Amino acid sequence: MARPKPLADLIDRCLGRTLAAQGFAASDVILAWPEIVGERLERVSQPIRLEWPRRGVRGDPEARPEPATLVVRVEGAFALELQHLAPILIERVNAYFGWRCVGRLVLKQGRVLRPQRPVKARPELAEEDRRRIRAATAAIGDESLRSALDRLGTAIAADRGRPTKP
Repeated sequence: MARPKPLADLIDRCLGRTLAAQGFAASDVILAWPEIVGERLERVSQPIRLEWPRRGVRGDPEARPEPATLVVRVEGAFALELQHLAPILIERVNAYFGWRCVGRLVLKQGRVLRPQRPVKARPELAEEDRRRIRAATAAIGDESLRSALDRLGTAIAADRGRPTKP
């Protein structure tokens, strides 16, 4: 009796060459990185590129294409952890795309670039809400505590004014 084969291997034989020629998964890996590795590793790692092996001029058109090498930038001490997780990470990338597109992981230590998050503007409040917050925090003697409680009250009052999502 023949052993069952993973669906990814069968799809790889059928579509792998075509998908690799079109650069499939090259940008998709970057966009899907948080879903693939999870929130913790996403903060300390970043996929840089997929390097596809060169094909011979007289290569067999029916031959199975070689999987790509995924190059990942990783911060400092997390490189060792990611090195230990490399087989799992390769498996997750391949499972995410449904075919064996990555066969090897190369780690480059360096600073991970994160997109700048926009600074939230202070919410606009009605004058009545501002007076209530000031009155509630006026008796507090510590300036930093009073300021923190003022910000908290402003955030709560502003959040009450927003419609809730079902």
